[in-house]
Amino acid sequence: MSVDLFLPCAQGVEALLSEECKRLLGGNASVTEQRGGVNVRGDEVTAMRLNLESRLAQRVLWPLAHGPYRNELELYELARAVDWQRWITPQQTLRVDTTAQRSPLQSLNFATLRIKDAVCDVLRDATGERPSVDTRSPDLPLSLHLTATHATLYADTSGEALFKRGWRDAGALKGEAPLKETLAAAMLAAAGWQGRAEDGPLFDPFCGAGTIAIEAAQIACGIAAGAHRRFAFERLAPWRAHQSAWREMREAARARVHPSAVPIFAGDVSFRMTDFATRNAERAGVSRAIEFKTADALQRTPPAPRGTMVLNPPYGERIDAKGSGRQAIEGSGTPSEFFSALASHWKRHYAGWSAWVLAPEMKLPSLMRLKESRRVPLWNGPIECRLFRFDMVAGSARGD
Repeated sequence: MSVDLFLPCAQGVEALLSEECKRLLGGNASVTEQRGGVNVRGDEVTAMRLNLESRLAQRVLWPLAHGPYRNELELYELARAVDWQRWITPQQTLRVDTTAQRSPLQSLNFATLRIKDAVCDVLRDATGERPSVDTRSPDLPLSLHLTATHATLYADTSGEALFKRGWRDAGALKGEAPLKETLAAAMLAAAGWQGRAEDGPLFDPFCGAGTIAIEAAQIACGIAAGAHRRFAFERLAPWRAHQSAWREMREAARARVHPSAVPIFAGDVSFRMTDFATRNAERAGVSRAIEFKTADALQRTPPAPRGTMVLNPPYGERIDAKGSGRQAIEGSGTPSEFFSALASHWKRHYAGWSAWVLAPEMKLPSLMRLKESRRVPLWNGPIECRLFRFDMVAGSARGD
């Protein structure tokens, strides 16, 4: 069955996600960009492949119903028109998540409730039983999106958001806010770094939990983004006929894994963070592909003659570790002093390197006294950022 799948993504990633979908599905794939995601024409097998392979999408949503609405009753009727017996049994569970843009409704919680009632009422009328709600791990996650005039109801074939690759220890380092894997992948995609020999070494001098380096290593080793996790569609009836295709797809993904053709380096000023990042890399299956080192980024010499740095440097609320680079922002200096010192270090020691720096500070080039060669808008959750490219050339140090 062919439908228009919707793959939401972070703002600024739409064009990159469109390119990724075409690469994964072939040049003839029907992919259309829109704000906040892309539409992909495809079937159940398409949804499986995108869930397994996409590094940039947040979810893979399967459309169930779409139409105008003015109140909650019309949402209820819209949902009642779906053949829910095709999707869920009374013994299974569901959850409804609602998002809205300029919706006239007073309560999104009530809208969510009416969708749940519609599903349960259809199944009760047909079987005499109702499914239960499971807010943590439902068999059928549903996503309702409301605009000012129209409602779209989707089945979420992913389940947990796709940035949850399955290797991160959810109980570790509580209170930390690590970079999401999908944003790390977007940074690498924007930099054009694909883990090929011609791309050269990759280095993250502020690795934190190791997300950028681990994403890079999985790309370089051919490891599918979803290789270490499960998906909601595996429990849904429309995919029962595709179980053999799913097994073959996963086996093919495992068979293509190979050693990295390029070295990947990562470091942090905190022993605690480099140890944590190393353990994350082990769970992600890429510990042999990354060289971790505890070192201050303002003092560390280049790990290779030339290469690409991709980094999300410490800034504002993220700063809590020890070290001269981070203390400069914590209290013994200012962001301007820190970034100026970092740029001076790069000018003196990193000729031949390119640095892609994600920051919420739009004046970062001025702070670093460097001229950017590219500036890519990206959003880190609700925070508007820019990914700046700086190219270090021999003789760029000017005694600063």
